[in-house]
Amino acid sequence: AISIEQKTTSRNPRSTVGTVTEIYDYMRLLWARIGVPYSPATGLPITSQTVSEMVDRLMTEPDGARFFLLAPMIRARKGEYKKEFAELQKKGFQRVKVDGTYYEISDVPALNKKLKHDIDVVVDRIIIKKGIESRLAESFETALALADGIAIAESADARGAAAPQRTIFSAKFACPVSGFTIDEIEPRLFSFNAPAGACPQCDGLGTEMVFDEDLVIPDPALALNKGAIAPWAKGQSPYYMQTLEALGRKYKFKPTAKWADLTAKQQDVILYGTGEDDVEFVYQDGARKFETVKPFEGVIPNLERRFRETDSSWVREELSRFQAVTNCEACNGMRLKPEALAVKIADKNISEATELSIKAADRWFTALEKVLNKKEMEIAARVLKEIRERLHFLNNVGLDYLTLSRASGTLSGGESQRIRLASQIGSGLTGVLYVLDEPSIGLHQRDNARLLETLKRLRDLGNSVLVVEHDEDAIRTADHIVDIGPGAGVHGGEIIASGDVAAIMKEKRSITGDYLSGKREVPVPDDRRPYNKKKTIKIVGASENNLKNVTAEIPVGLLTCVTGVSGGGKSTLVIETLYKAA
Repeated sequence: AISIEQKTTSRNPRSTVGTVTEIYDYMRLLWARIGVPYSPATGLPITSQTVSEMVDRLMTEPDGARFFLLAPMIRARKGEYKKEFAELQKKGFQRVKVDGTYYEISDVPALNKKLKHDIDVVVDRIIIKKGIESRLAESFETALALADGIAIAESADARGAAAPQRTIFSAKFACPVSGFTIDEIEPRLFSFNAPAGACPQCDGLGTEMVFDEDLVIPDPALALNKGAIAPWAKGQSPYYMQTLEALGRKYKFKPTAKWADLTAKQQDVILYGTGEDDVEFVYQDGARKFETVKPFEGVIPNLERRFRETDSSWVREELSRFQAVTNCEACNGMRLKPEALAVKIADKNISEATELSIKAADRWFTALEKVLNKKEMEIAARVLKEIRERLHFLNNVGLDYLTLSRASGTLSGGESQRIRLASQIGSGLTGVLYVLDEPSIGLHQRDNARLLETLKRLRDLGNSVLVVEHDEDAIRTADHIVDIGPGAGVHGGEIIASGDVAAIMKEKRSITGDYLSGKREVPVPDDRRPYNKKKTIKIVGASENNLKNVTAEIPVGLLTCVTGVSGGGKSTLVIETLYKAA
C-alpha cells in the first residue's frame, strides 16, 4: 500500500521537480552516454582518442611526409625554466620548440621570467612509411605522459613563412587551446547533489546569500547620521559616526547629508571601501583619543568578513537581515561545475534543458529522435522513452507550465500531490493499494477534473485507489462509496451507506446523500457588504514564482476569496507576498 499526502513535496533547496519525478536521474544518464563536450574557449567539440586511434590517424598521411611529434609542456606561463630544461636533458631529450623556434636544449637562450612562454618538447622526428606503427605508438605514449594527455604532430615540410600543419591529439577530453579538460563523463558529473558535479562556489544550490545594497541602505532619503546605513543604525554607535566623519573629511561630505544626495563615488567609498587609499581616522571615547591612518574596509566587505569569521549564530542571524538571495556568479544559477555545463546534446547542456517547461521539454525530447544518429539512438532509446513517459504524465495532470528546475519547496499543495501521482503512474506498479487523504483540497475545478482522470488511470493500471474525500465530483466519479456518519464525534462512527451514488442518495440518514440529491444546498447570501475603495490593502509588482508583476487591491473589513487554477499564484500572492510583508 502507498499513501500519498497533500503537502509541499520538500523544503530541501536541492529538491526540484526533475529530481522528485526521477526525470533528472534519466537525464543525467542520457547526457553521460551521448553528450558531447564542447570547449568553452573555442565552442568546438572536444574528443578523446586512444593511442591506436592517434597512430591510425597519423598513418593516413602520405608516405614520406615528415613530422615532429611534440609534447606541449608549457603553455603561456611566465618563468625561466632552467630546471625543466636540465631535467629534459637528463631524460635524453635533445630538442625543444620555444616560442615558435626550435633549439637544441643546450642552446636555448635565457628566457625572460617576466614574459609568458610556450615550450614544446620534441619527442620524435618521424617519416611516414609502413612498419613504423610500433615506434609511433611508443612516441605517442611518451608525449602524452609528458604533456598530461596532449600530443601534437607538426609538419616538418613547411617552407618559407608558411605556418606548419599541426594536428592535435588528446587522450582525454581536453581543449588544446585553453587546456580545459574533463576527466570522465559519468552520470555523477551532472549531479548538483554530489561533489563530482556540484558548482564549487554555491555547492550545487545555484544561489548565494549576498549583502544587498538595497537592504543595507533601505531608505536613501535618510541622512547618514539618522540611520541611512541600516547595519550601523542600531544604537547609533559613536565609532560609526566618527568613521563617517573621517571619510567625510577626505571625500568632502558631511554626516548630516542624505544618502541620496551623495555622489556615486562617495556612496561607493562608504559601501565598498577606499581600496589602497589611506584615511586619517580619529576616535574619541570620553577622555581617551585614538588616531590611526589606514584604508577603510567598506560597509559591505566588513559585513561579509564578520559573517564569514563569526562563530555566533545570533550574529549570523542578525547580519542575514541585510542579505538577499541571488544567482551564483560562478554557475549563473545552473548549480553545476563548468565541466558538466560543457557537455551538450543538440546544443543544450543539461541545465538549459531543465529550464524548459514540461510542455516544451516534451517537444524537445521528442524532436531528439530526428537529430540523433543511429548509434546514439541505440544507446538513448530506452532512456528517452522513460523521460518522455514521465513528461507525458505530468502534462496529463495539468502541470505543463512547470519547469524541471523548479524548486519543490515553491510548489503549491495541489501541484505537489499531482507530481506524486504522476510519479506513481510513471512507476508502472500494479496490484497496489493507493491511499489518498482529500486530494482535491486546494484544487480548482479544472485541475480537479485532471486529478480524477489521473486516479482513474491508476485504477486502470490494475491498482486499488482508496480516497478520503468531500468533493462532489470525486464522490460521483467513484465506483464505490462508503458514507460514514451520521454526525461528527460521539454522533458518528457508523457506516450509514455503502454502494454507488444512487445507494447513498436513497439513505435517509445520509447527509452526504441529501447534498448529492439536492435536498440540501449551501445557501448563497442575497446581500453583500459594500466595497469601500478608500480602505484597501494594495500589493504592487508581485513577481515571485508564477506571478507576473501583479498589482492587486484587497478591501479591508470584507471576506475576500482569492481563487484560480492550482499553481496560478494564489498562495504566493497571499502567503509569500502579503503575509510576509505584514
